[in-house]
Amino acid sequence: MKNQKKQQKQPQFNQYWIFGSIVLVFLLLNIFSGGGSQSSATTTPSKFFEYASNGDVERIEIVNKREVFVYLTRDARLKDEHRNSSKNSLLSIASKNPNYRFEFGDLQNFENKLSKVNDENNQNIEVNYITEQNIWGDIIISMLPFIVIIAIWIFIMRRMSAGGGGAGGQIFNIGKSKAKLFDANSQVKVTFKDVAGLEGAKEEVQEIVDFLKNPKKYTALGGKIPKGALLIGSPGTGKTLLAKAVAGEAKVPFFSLSGSDFVEMFVGVGASRVRDLFKQAKEKSPSIIFIDEIDAIGRARGKSNFTGSNDERENTLNQLLTEMDGFGTNTNVIVIAATNRADVLDKALMRAGRFDRQIYVDLPDVRERKKIFEVHLRPLKKSSSVDVDFLSKQTPGFSGADIANVCNEAALIAARKNKKSVGKQDFLDAVDRIVGGLEKKNKIITQDEKKAVAYHEAGHATVSWMLEHAAPLVKVTIVPRGRSLGAAWYLPEERLIVRPEQMLDEMCAALGGRAAEKVIFNKISTGALSDLEKVTKQARAMVTVYGLNDKVGNLTYYDSSNGNEYGFTKPYSEQTAETIDKEISAIIEKQYQRAISILKKNKKKLIQLAEVLLTKEVIFKDNLEEIFGKRPFEKDNSKANKAK
Repeated sequence: MKNQKKQQKQPQFNQYWIFGSIVLVFLLLNIFSGGGSQSSATTTPSKFFEYASNGDVERIEIVNKREVFVYLTRDARLKDEHRNSSKNSLLSIASKNPNYRFEFGDLQNFENKLSKVNDENNQNIEVNYITEQNIWGDIIISMLPFIVIIAIWIFIMRRMSAGGGGAGGQIFNIGKSKAKLFDANSQVKVTFKDVAGLEGAKEEVQEIVDFLKNPKKYTALGGKIPKGALLIGSPGTGKTLLAKAVAGEAKVPFFSLSGSDFVEMFVGVGASRVRDLFKQAKEKSPSIIFIDEIDAIGRARGKSNFTGSNDERENTLNQLLTEMDGFGTNTNVIVIAATNRADVLDKALMRAGRFDRQIYVDLPDVRERKKIFEVHLRPLKKSSSVDVDFLSKQTPGFSGADIANVCNEAALIAARKNKKSVGKQDFLDAVDRIVGGLEKKNKIITQDEKKAVAYHEAGHATVSWMLEHAAPLVKVTIVPRGRSLGAAWYLPEERLIVRPEQMLDEMCAALGGRAAEKVIFNKISTGALSDLEKVTKQARAMVTVYGLNDKVGNLTYYDSSNGNEYGFTKPYSEQTAETIDKEISAIIEKQYQRAISILKKNKKKLIQLAEVLLTKEVIFKDNLEEIFGKRPFEKDNSKANKAK
């Protein structure tokens, strides 16, 4: 092991050392080819003619008609003034260096003046004309533009071919898969113990992992490994968490990526990435591929292609279909995909042989919410007042992500109040904040508006209290929250089957706010917008989806295979459309009049409740019991338990 570590630590040979060495050689050659002139002392033309007049100059060399190298006589070199004229260098061993050098202006003037000095002193200084060329320097200068261009080209190519999908293009790797690989050595700490609830889905996913670990256990009976599993469920139910648990539990390579990772502006990139992904998975088989949000590439073909052109997304989907079940596929690669839009997926993708199993990850029920709360409460410092059963009952319709958010928000609220532990009230405040929004106590609201809001919310509370199938009230407030000026919290029953009378009671309770404004003030306002939206959707669903209307009959215009099957055309005639509109309006108006009738019968109690609400701003179930008495429709849980 030590030897291996030493080998790993050894520095790798860098190709830039080669380029550096070549440049250094060129520089040295350039220096050496310049001769020993650099070791000579510099002088001036006037000084030179002075030395020539004194008879100190033996010969000169005129280099390139612009520079003069001066060589002194032996006797002159011994003089004190010339002692430092020439410095010893490495090159002086091989050749005699000039003692002085200088540059002149015009060559003819220089020659005339030198000839005059020779005549006056009766001497003959030897003159040699030299044309000196720096070959290597000229070569380098001539090649410099090409060297710069090649260097820039190498730099750009290395940047473009670098791994990863960062900014800068990576053109040569654009068709490579962007999947993250998780194996036995990767730090994925999520296991099936961290996945609370989802028992059915967890069991099926565990079976896939177990199949990869112990294939003989299943193949001994003639079974085959499933090709793929599709996780379907609402956002936040734990689909990606299940995949993380698979990555943490499986001792096989796990490739994780999103559906949008295949999408690119270049043609053919998506299909190329699919091929590369499955190629990598086959090389490391047995392995698992996880594609999150597969609806990004798996949408039904031919629905949105109005131009008739070759769609890049369709090419990607076709390649995925071929890889999952086609010629030459490997059975040791399992594909797990997740989506919350199963209705838009292509039918060819959903068939057996590709996604053999469709695992539905539903919203958790009471028991599963309790387990999820227990998981998320582990890291919190909670007080003894926190009851997990109570919390799970107070959060119907919450997903796993919502419950995690509740726990986190409760901890933040407790910290804001400088508490040492998270209490029951902190969790209730967290639920209120998530459902209704942040309290806005400083919001400017007039007394008339506050009174209208109080009667509106009191109307909701009164009507829901008097109806059998309406959800029981938990809390009413007139403190502005989020976008609303007031709010009422109910605890709806978790029903698997909803009957018409239950839906009608809920609609009547929702219209109780506007009805109270009509009864008390004989005026209505825009404050019932959200109520009207809810009621209209429910009434339309009763008529067009669930077939709960006598005039329209047992018909449904809902298409479960694809939500946009009919396109821009309606699946019914204009006459039927008129009937649908009339029936929706009749249902809503009937429940509105019913709410008015209930409030007129209990007008005194309504006013009393509104006054209490104006005083306290927040009221609970106990306050309604003081005014109205016990709710006549409360179920006897003891009898129900005995029946079980």
